[in-house]
Amino acid sequence: MWRNYLTVGLRSLMKNRTYAFINILGLAIGMAACLMILLFVRYEFSYDKWLPDSENVYQVQTWFKNPDSGELSFGQMSTYTSEAALKKDFPQIEGSVYVLSSEPVFYKDGQASSTENYRYVNGDLLATIPLPLVAGGKNALARVGDAILSETEAMKRFGTTDVVGKTFTVISKGKGRDFRVTGVFKDIPKNSSFAANMIGRMDFPSFFVDEPGFLDCWGCNSGWVYVRLKPGTDVKTIEAQMPAWEKRNIPDQNSGEARFNAGDFGDWHLINIRDVHLGKAQDAAVTPGNDKTSIITFAVIALLILGMAVVNFTNLSTARASQRAREVALRKVLGATRKQLIIQFIGESIIVTFLATVIALAVVELAMPAFSAFLKSDIQVRYFGADGILLPVLLLVAVVGILGGLYPAFFISRFQPASVLRANKSSAETPGSGRLRQVLVVGQFAVSIGLIICTAVIYAQTVYARTVDPGYKRDHILQVGDLNRYQLLDKGEMIAERARRVPGVDAVGRTSIGVATESNNNTGVMLPGRKEPVTIGNYVVDPGFFDAMGLKLVAGRWFDEKRPLDDMSLPFPPDDASQRALAARGANVVVNEYGAHRLGYRNAADIVGKTFRAALVDNEIGLVPVTVIGVVGDSRFRSIKQPLDPIMFLNARSGGGHTHMIVRYHGDPETVRRGLEQMWQGVTTEVPFLAKYSDDIVGKLYEAEDARAQTFAAFALLSVVVGCLGLFGLAAFTAERRTKEIGIRKVMGARTRDIVRLLVWQFTRPVIIANIIAWPVAWWLMRDWLNKFDTRIDLGPTPFVAAGLLALLIAIGTIAAHAIKVASANPIRALRYE
Repeated sequence: MWRNYLTVGLRSLMKNRTYAFINILGLAIGMAACLMILLFVRYEFSYDKWLPDSENVYQVQTWFKNPDSGELSFGQMSTYTSEAALKKDFPQIEGSVYVLSSEPVFYKDGQASSTENYRYVNGDLLATIPLPLVAGGKNALARVGDAILSETEAMKRFGTTDVVGKTFTVISKGKGRDFRVTGVFKDIPKNSSFAANMIGRMDFPSFFVDEPGFLDCWGCNSGWVYVRLKPGTDVKTIEAQMPAWEKRNIPDQNSGEARFNAGDFGDWHLINIRDVHLGKAQDAAVTPGNDKTSIITFAVIALLILGMAVVNFTNLSTARASQRAREVALRKVLGATRKQLIIQFIGESIIVTFLATVIALAVVELAMPAFSAFLKSDIQVRYFGADGILLPVLLLVAVVGILGGLYPAFFISRFQPASVLRANKSSAETPGSGRLRQVLVVGQFAVSIGLIICTAVIYAQTVYARTVDPGYKRDHILQVGDLNRYQLLDKGEMIAERARRVPGVDAVGRTSIGVATESNNNTGVMLPGRKEPVTIGNYVVDPGFFDAMGLKLVAGRWFDEKRPLDDMSLPFPPDDASQRALAARGANVVVNEYGAHRLGYRNAADIVGKTFRAALVDNEIGLVPVTVIGVVGDSRFRSIKQPLDPIMFLNARSGGGHTHMIVRYHGDPETVRRGLEQMWQGVTTEVPFLAKYSDDIVGKLYEAEDARAQTFAAFALLSVVVGCLGLFGLAAFTAERRTKEIGIRKVMGARTRDIVRLLVWQFTRPVIIANIIAWPVAWWLMRDWLNKFDTRIDLGPTPFVAAGLLALLIAIGTIAAHAIKVASANPIRALRYE
């Protein structure tokens, strides 16, 4: 019996090759897309699950609420002092470590090279985060000066992984620091929220000897704190005690009459390391995270595309039902039961699904390397093991085969032999309403239109992010980093002056904020009549920064080198005498428009000449009087996802506050870059030349949005293809059922174009209805997505109307040729007796 079912099923496929091809192709596309997306979703949810004992490892995060604007920010960093305070007060903590990100200069054989993902720790990181080692023991970070390298870093620096016992030198804070290699760890997988190429045990009090305030600063979030809880610990119990812990440990840090307490606007939270990647805190992340809502959205899209493919299968199967009506009738006459017929048709459905799955797996195997590289992930297709997909795929075959064949099986098996086999009964007149098929096609095109709208909005927002006026001239900028290296603290002015003499350079400025720089420095400003300070960003620049960055002056003036009060230079490290002198004489500052607004002045011109008191020196010295001499236009130095910064610019010719050099140039970019690099190497050989073009920086800033837009576009295209196949199935079904009607219409005088118009209208109605469904859903989704940006495009009618018209044109194009063919047929063929 089963062999007979298989034979009949294969014969049916061979007899109707066109329908078989469309069926298998549609299912293959849908299943391939579904598998690829679900593999990506599984990968995103797999972050850090590879880490031993990951259920007990937590990251301590700091979440902030701006007391003035109410803006929320969720950071992964915490303070150095919080690590010891947590360990002291919570006996549930079995181990803890503070991790400081550093990019020291690697110095070997007289050559300096840059580093990436070097970490300094204050304790035994392996006791908290048990990274798998390939060499060395579990006590590899037991002493200060011990270091462990990743396999790749060991090969890069020494040409071998057999490096235990070797030493290397890095330059940090201007000093050569020797480390002995005590272990080698496996390269950390890409699906990890932690990243490191080198982990070195450091004595932090001696490391920060010139900046002792860092060690007890509760507002200095410059590293990450990880803790390991004892097995069975209820983290919710610790979370409930955190507000009391903050009040108990975080002291007031007063500066003059200004009171500061980090606990007033910051909250500390313990987040399991497996939840960091998709968690709400993505500011100052170790590795780029993702949005859980976006990942869930992709999973839903995967299921929708698969559902569309199943709908296609159902539509095409029912379209073929009339052709198999007599077969079913004859089988019933010969004794077949309805149950046997249902099993036969579901079996045929599973055969088609199996064939489609084989093709889908081949597509996945071929496309996954490129797909994975595009997403910068490491998605592997494995069939066996804990993460094997063989069993899920077999289950998918069964589920899709049954779902796709269930309705056609019941629909076809209900045909009555007497009705089908009676004299002069056309097989096209078998019973069955097309309402369900119309509903299914409406659903298909609703999904397609929704995806087209989302793609258009995401693309438009990405283009907007790249092209929106940032408040400065973003083109022709070369941004040079590492200006704050200790080796260069007394060479900044000389480097800037020499850079100005390089051919092609128009302007040079030094700054602690630039295009997408990571620095985030705030201070408090006291306003007359207000007890609490206003938080405002403060960044050190020099007079050349205005022209180099291309800022816009709104009121007042910019800094002048000839005016002593414009200069706030302090020696590094700052001494009491120079700080007291600054606090006594005061200084001039420039603010941006938002900064003026935050300080209480809506009209920029009104704040010029006003004096405030700001915390710019050590707290025990007090506040510094600052006079606003100018207002510049608001500049968006960071991503448009982040709120605009209220900024107070401080001018300093020296003192080590500048982190970057902004170079505005004309002519050939590479020629200018080579000239600057040659100049740099003439100044220092201990600091590598690191320079990036502003366009490249901005491009990298919106890589995630670009990838999301392209991914949506790809799957929107697939959904349209699958939807067109479904529409073709509906057209074939309807045309077959209305063959005699069309013949009669032509005999009665209907022209071909009238019949084509009739058929096209019938087939485009589902698309019009699909717009009514897709538009509000897409509007709701895109509104929420756009609200994550600080500045955004208007969600107007253009993408909705364009998506609807595009879907309509695609639908008409799909059915037009078929409709013309049917309408042009000889009516005699349609009206003859069978």
